[in-house]
Amino acid sequence: MTEEVQRVFDAIDALKQIADPTERARALSEVLKAMPVQNQSLKKARQEAVHELLARPGASLRSVGAELGISFSTVQDIAKGYSGSGSKRPKKEEE
Repeated sequence: MTEEVQRVFDAIDALKQIADPTERARALSEVLKAMPVQNQSLKKARQEAVHELLARPGASLRSVGAELGISFSTVQDIAKGYSGSGSKRPKKEEE
């Protein structure tokens, strides 16, 4: 885990340690309320990073997948903006 990621998790853990239950509940509610927007922002930033990786000379879905430690199909899904289960992806048009 990178240092930056660890700091995010440490901050979340600190919220759970707030002594006053009212203050703790308010702080956690504030974070939970903002999470959907942050989640979308993180997905977009990840997609942009994957596009940068794929734009490098000689890059392929497989080479980027190997670099990130994920499958080539996951790289493809990220690049296309897909997330979640396959049931939410656009269906292939039948001929």
